[in-house]
Amino acid sequence: MGILRYISTRSGSGDESTSFSFDDVLLAGLARDGGLYVPVEWPRFGKAEIRALQGLPYTDIALKVIQPFVGDSIPGPDLQAMIADSYASFDHPAVAPLIQSDSNEWVCELFHGPTLAFKDYPLQLVGRLFDYVLKKQGRRVTIIGATSGDTGSAAMEAGRDKDGMEVFFLYPHGRVSNVQRRQMTTLNAANVHAIALDGSFDDCQDMVKALFADHGFRDSQNLSAMNSINWARIVSQIVYYFTSALALGAPDRKIAFSVPSGNFGNVYAGYAARKMGLPIEKFIVGSNANDILTRYFGSGEMSTAEVVPTLSPSMDIQISSNFERLLFDQYGRDGVALAKVMERFRRDGSINFGKSRWRAMGKLFEGFRLGDNATKDVIATVYRDSKILLDPHSAIGVSAGRQAELTPHTALVCMATAHPAKFPDAVEEATGVRPELPAYLAGLFERKERMTRLPNDIDTVRNFIIENSAKREAA
Repeated sequence: MGILRYISTRSGSGDESTSFSFDDVLLAGLARDGGLYVPVEWPRFGKAEIRALQGLPYTDIALKVIQPFVGDSIPGPDLQAMIADSYASFDHPAVAPLIQSDSNEWVCELFHGPTLAFKDYPLQLVGRLFDYVLKKQGRRVTIIGATSGDTGSAAMEAGRDKDGMEVFFLYPHGRVSNVQRRQMTTLNAANVHAIALDGSFDDCQDMVKALFADHGFRDSQNLSAMNSINWARIVSQIVYYFTSALALGAPDRKIAFSVPSGNFGNVYAGYAARKMGLPIEKFIVGSNANDILTRYFGSGEMSTAEVVPTLSPSMDIQISSNFERLLFDQYGRDGVALAKVMERFRRDGSINFGKSRWRAMGKLFEGFRLGDNATKDVIATVYRDSKILLDPHSAIGVSAGRQAELTPHTALVCMATAHPAKFPDAVEEATGVRPELPAYLAGLFERKERMTRLPNDIDTVRNFIIENSAKREAA
């Protein structure tokens, strides 16, 4: 097996001078030109190869799906061991189980990892990949990231106590749930740092991108990223699209996926699975009041608005970074043209990518918006009808899926992206049932919190990272 090469969405023709190995993109996170990494070519599975995966355990399917993207960068036995170790502690034998919620509808539970959210599925593996490659290269990195609630705790959990990593995550102060915040601020590990930034998630995300764009700082600190701008995150999430589809009869049955989406990384992983040959008919994107994606798929105009706090804070986003990866294909993989478009969008706050591109994306993607009151109604209805407790994000996904028009006999899979106990107040208000945290998190609200609140100022954040990284280096 050769080494699959990667290019940035904003430059590069795929030749040796502008393409990179898996190790390169893993440790870099964000490309130096501000773009996101994608493979030069997609690995493809034929129908016979997909059928051969039926009945295999999650970890075996994960190895088959992930290995083509890694190539010779990590030997097969080492990758297999890391995958097995990553999911050994998940609290369901199926890892990502399917629960039937209606006659032709299933909920895929993506909350059986240590921090109770779908981010554990990629990040438990990504943390091990980082550790492996850093030790192999004798390097240290400073990981910085932005989180709307779940990525931070999952990344900090994955990176805690790792010798080669110093981890800093920014979250919007006062705009995550109490459980989400405490999962970040109560970790007893000296190498992880929770930063409460004054502002929205988009402010946090902009801060991270600005720090990466400061090449002097980036190089001096060996910056890297673990949120969904990192290609390894996307690769690890492709797996549960395969396992869900296989369980329901793929490749001989068409599947549609409904995904509550903010930063577009989760649903883009499904798109990647489709590019690999998995027969997916449609992706339904669920949005809350921060409905930039739904508005785009409905109108063809992408325009930002003020971020509104909701019951589903992980989706309180107006700039969906991973959408750029989808646009890269729509622009014929012309990175130079896409770079100009993205610069114009960031400058003006709105853009039209052209009717032909909008129509092409509309054949595969459909978006629906759900407000807070309607979200609580869906939580109540699903619990009444099927006794399934959904968190607010997952409820939006189920509602969006039920509104979509699908061809007959297409199986609908709704992604449940967080455990209901992460948002107990909303769930209890809707159902009268207060979901309990798992036993290992039972003392979460008694643990001491450790966080730093900072203003939305790049110099302040940069200095905080430098000072705390230096303390650890000297220790």
